[in-house]
Amino acid sequence: MFSSWTLCCGRVQQRWVFAVMGCLAITVSYAMRITLSLAITQMVTTVETSSNSTTVDENTCSGTVSASSNSNTGDTYEWDEYTQGIILSSFYWGYIVSQVPGGILADKFGGKYTLAGAILSSTTFTLLTPLVVSKFESTGLIVLRILMGLGEGTTFPAVNVLIAAWAPPQERSKIGTMVMTGTQIGTILGNALAGILLEYSPIGWPLVFYFFGGLAALWVVTWILFFHSSPDVHPYISEAEKKYIQDKISENTRKHTQPIPWRHMATSFPFWALLIGKFGHDWGFYTMVTDLPKYMSNVLKFSITSNGLLTALPYVAMWIVSNISSILADWLIKSGKMTTTNVRKAFTTFGSVGPAIFLVAASYGECNRVLVVILFIIGIGLMGPFYPGLMVNGVDLSPNYSGTLMAIMTAVGALAGILTPDVVGLLTPNQTVMEWRIVFWIAFAVFMVTNVGVLFWQRGDVQYWNDLENNGQGRKDPENGAKPSERNESPEGKADT
Repeated sequence: MFSSWTLCCGRVQQRWVFAVMGCLAITVSYAMRITLSLAITQMVTTVETSSNSTTVDENTCSGTVSASSNSNTGDTYEWDEYTQGIILSSFYWGYIVSQVPGGILADKFGGKYTLAGAILSSTTFTLLTPLVVSKFESTGLIVLRILMGLGEGTTFPAVNVLIAAWAPPQERSKIGTMVMTGTQIGTILGNALAGILLEYSPIGWPLVFYFFGGLAALWVVTWILFFHSSPDVHPYISEAEKKYIQDKISENTRKHTQPIPWRHMATSFPFWALLIGKFGHDWGFYTMVTDLPKYMSNVLKFSITSNGLLTALPYVAMWIVSNISSILADWLIKSGKMTTTNVRKAFTTFGSVGPAIFLVAASYGECNRVLVVILFIIGIGLMGPFYPGLMVNGVDLSPNYSGTLMAIMTAVGALAGILTPDVVGLLTPNQTVMEWRIVFWIAFAVFMVTNVGVLFWQRGDVQYWNDLENNGQGRKDPENGAKPSERNESPEGKADT
């Protein structure tokens, strides 16, 4: 049945097909998630304002902003800044709940259908958004976003399980980063295309939700028809590639029926480094991805099309830096120039300290629009090394429980997603430069404090609790939480040979 597909596609390395399809999954997921951040600027009735004051610390920048330059904007609603903050954060209320169950499901049943179900649920709720808002306004939108987050919570755990199944350790940084940078591509498309659609749509803001929901539906159909959970069951992967992947990942990966080692994980410092680092990064990331369109519109007074395009630019930089840094990370590990642990620590730190500095600097650019946009591009772009630094680190620590680890990480990140829009809504009722400067200083503090935990505790070697059945309940190494006999790195920090 699959002979023609095998002849045609067997020459294509299927692990890279997975990397592309996984990236597209995250892309459509993020585009559906964040497009509301720009659309809400057109959904809310905004009174025209202007400011001639030069005291930008106390007032917004001079200029004029209105709800839209398009007369066909659809219905608009009188939602204050606090209500908008609740709406933007409500996705993460559901998202945080389904993470751990989703990770357990992905670890037990594989990633293909777990991921498909997540995207399908998000697609359905995205397509329903205009109808629900027209009937129930803010309350309906909040409930819809909670349900959307609840369904989409299995996305990253499922993806992490698939990375563990498809990515050999020597290519894990590249493949994992390529998949995870769908967050940036989705943000780029979700902002740039949404801005254009909002400007020229004959039906206004509802078209944004129909457009991205349709794209996601196309991905779901393609994924179900043509992709598989692992090389073992893939019908047209070449035997050479299947053997290569199996040989490279078989050492620390098994089909397991053991209970998840919650107690051992909870006492593992490298596990806590994942959570601390993820919270710190996501606090800064969600501050920007959720509220940057509002800053561009309400403070800098960019038009809706300019807002979409300029909001997308920083994530273009982030995508480029992410992929370049992932290639560098794999090269450093493969060549033996740095241990996996040191690579993960260095790249995570670079992806935290750099953004912390430049985002605060942007707030001091005040109303110099060119300077502020450049600083945002640099600051968000420097978040890129976080992906080969910490986002793939769960697979390093435990290939067998990578879905569960990613679920817990994403749940902790979702907590930041819940808090940041509310914090922004509370601190910026007047949308002034000074109010936003406080927001950026808080992000700076969270970045810097959480990175201390990363520097102390992050590790890059497989932990003993990855396979308790074979490793036993032996003594933990106090340095890294792994049994001495199971280390991939020597105590001196050099790779064993």
